[in-house]
Amino acid sequence: MGHGEPDAAAAAWVTVEEWGGSSGSALSRTAVLTASASSLTSHRFGSRWGRIVSRVLGAFVPEGFPGSVTPDYVSFQMWDTLQGLSTYIRAMLSTQALLGAIGVGEKSATVIGATFQWFLRDLTGMLGGILFAFYQGSNLDSDAKMWRLVADFMNDLGMLMDLLSPLFPSSLIVIMCLGSLSRSFTGVASGATRAALTQHFALANNAADISAKEGSQETLATMSGMGLGMLLAHVTRGHDFVVWVSFLSLTIFHMFANYKAVQSLSLSTLNYERTSILLHSFMEDDEVLTPQQVSKQEHILPFWSTWRKFLRVKLPHELVHLGAKASTLTHSDMLLIAKTRSYYTNANYFLLDKEGSVHIFIHKQAVATDVLKSFIHGLVLARLMQKSKSCHEEAHQWMDEKYSTFISKLKLEGYSTERLLSHSIVWKAHWLYGPSDEKTK
Repeated sequence: MGHGEPDAAAAAWVTVEEWGGSSGSALSRTAVLTASASSLTSHRFGSRWGRIVSRVLGAFVPEGFPGSVTPDYVSFQMWDTLQGLSTYIRAMLSTQALLGAIGVGEKSATVIGATFQWFLRDLTGMLGGILFAFYQGSNLDSDAKMWRLVADFMNDLGMLMDLLSPLFPSSLIVIMCLGSLSRSFTGVASGATRAALTQHFALANNAADISAKEGSQETLATMSGMGLGMLLAHVTRGHDFVVWVSFLSLTIFHMFANYKAVQSLSLSTLNYERTSILLHSFMEDDEVLTPQQVSKQEHILPFWSTWRKFLRVKLPHELVHLGAKASTLTHSDMLLIAKTRSYYTNANYFLLDKEGSVHIFIHKQAVATDVLKSFIHGLVLARLMQKSKSCHEEAHQWMDEKYSTFISKLKLEGYSTERLLSHSIVWKAHWLYGPSDEKTK
């Protein structure tokens, strides 16, 4: 040992810093420890209450929040929690009315009778859920916003049926089953759209964490809503007018909160309408709108399409029919396909313009990117058809010159261009061409 080594050891010291935070968020310094040969000093940053609040908040928000979720997560969850709270408060009122209708508390009521009525109610709901999933399952993912609103509207309708049940004792079973049927649609639509929205929010491949934390948020809203609902049910018991005013007021707020929640979403997936909006902007100004800009132009109210059908007004994407059936082709259709075949030589689809609409026939070997390309090609053709009758050549030229640029710009804005969210394409086709006949040109 050298002569100066003991003094050097006596003067030795070390400092260790503690940093908190996950990989999905910025780290923050929480403590500093400094040790010398004779003492240890420590300094903590932030208050104890702040650390406790942070721990509690961690049970309700995804790890790495807010960096691990999309910017629209907070606004959506805020409105979604408020509408959930409204739902659970009203559920106490409607359940109280339904239990009274089936005879709970009445001496003349029998256990077997009430059980049988409840069984029919649940059975109707189960069958309704299966049928709804069968007929609309493939559309729930592509129109998540609209079906989210539909789900909550059907839930409101089911609660209304329960509240009406005491007023029509002779039709109790029918009203109960209709209410259960309505709520069964809610369960299927809400669950399916929730899965799509969870994937949208997950920036850090944390869909499972987001789903788990949403369960915690929903549990908290449920407990709060049940408490407030029981209080409201107790206060309004025997006052039918107050019950109805409370129920209808909460229902109006529930529908408003749902609309605001859905309106706040800025989805980056491509469905029929978003693709149409994006293509229109690109063809007009050579620019691609952001998801936030597209969100403001989307039609999310479920009754919008009904009014447009009544007025015979169609949006551009409604002029394009994806996955047409080959068995519906007529002789003149086949001749038109032969005439325009050169424009689809290297494509796994072909387009047929007929009666102002574009019908897309998908090849049996087509993949997801082919389906997206065919739909965009169909939108281009439908748009050009409004200006001239024969426009397959112009649409083909646009696809050759502009399609790759369009897709590249979509990717730069964060859109998912791997697939088009569409209904299930059940009908596909395979085609062969014979020698070219000059007379058909």
